Amino acid sequence: MPRFAANLTMLFTEVPFLDRFERAAAAGFGAVECLFPYEVTPRVIADELARHGLTQALFNLPPGDWAGGERGLACDPGRFDEVMRSVETALPWVRATGVGRVHLMAGLGDRSDPARREAFVRAAAAVADRLAGEGVDVLIEPINRRDMPGYFLDDFDFAAGMIADLGRPNLKLQFDVYHRQIIAGDVITALRRFLPIIGHVQIASVPARHEPGSGELADDLLFAELDRLGYTGFVGCEYRPAAGTEAGLGWFDRWRDGQR
Repeated sequence: MPRFAANLTMLFTEVPFLDRFERAAAAGFGAVECLFPYEVTPRVIADELARHGLTQALFNLPPGDWAGGERGLACDPGRFDEVMRSVETALPWVRATGVGRVHLMAGLGDRSDPARREAFVRAAAAVADRLAGEGVDVLIEPINRRDMPGYFLDDFDFAAGMIADLGRPNLKLQFDVYHRQIIAGDVITALRRFLPIIGHVQIASVPARHEPGSGELADDLLFAELDRLGYTGFVGCEYRPAAGTEAGLGWFDRWRDGQR
């Protein structure tokens, strides 16, 4: 059975961030993820996880000036030191929450630029090396340019080739079904192909990015395929509820038992 993680940046937004842990647990989730935890102290988040019996499945490393439009720093040739400082910034949250994987955002830029390709490869290798001793996987995620115009990493083959070339056991692919369908389609074939390097899966309907089962994909078939393939990681629910989080959790009914 898939292990679902509620994305607390997108789900349960009817209440303040810290109250979302309780809501997720009450809804039957055994794990949570979020984009960025850094506005809340590590100990407070750790306490919420422990209080409600939740696992922190994932969060992103600091992406630079998010409010100012930055979407990561890793592909910027002049910001390698900032990337490495961002890892040190994240470490208190990594250690307090026990998270097993973090997402390194590539940033905005032209992937045909050799300097940007070299910068991203260098940063991914160095971050993976730094976090290997912490027992943490570093994920890279292809993101479609319709949602994030100009994003450097929008190609699954490029990501997979880079992971293979670098050969870091803790450098893995974040496979977002929503982004995959928009970028290239052929989702189940891609899951089968990339399974050995997948460190995390995320879901949302296509094209509206709402609840699973409300778009063009047969999400239950995808979940069944993950089971058939022997995927044991988390499936992050990174979608925008169409009409309230709890009202849209009907899709979760058949999977709720056994999550906790």
